[in-house]
Amino acid sequence: MLTKNLGKKKMIKAKNTPLWVYLAFSAIESRKAALLLTTSCILFTLYSLPWQSVTGTTQDSIIGQLFLINDWSWAGMMIPISLWYLASLVWMDRNHGWVKRPAGFDTEE
Repeated sequence: MLTKNLGKKKMIKAKNTPLWVYLAFSAIESRKAALLLTTSCILFTLYSLPWQSVTGTTQDSIIGQLFLINDWSWAGMMIPISLWYLASLVWMDRNHGWVKRPAGFDTEE
């Protein structure tokens, strides 16, 4: 069923779009915005790694002052989220999910 919001650029769930992809990008308007979201999520994942523990440095070093996270809890949350966004982006690219759909395309009812 087509909605009245067809003129807006928000993603509309087509019949072949998996739920996990729809949930990842339902409020994303373009591939550029999805790429920005995925890239920023990956960068924050790298920042959230406990670099003090990995490198064996102290809090007084440059690494200790720049990277304040010293446990794996943030990384444990951010790694799966980054992989989810990355997998959703790859799915959308491979299945032409960013192409503007013509009137009357198949949607989930």
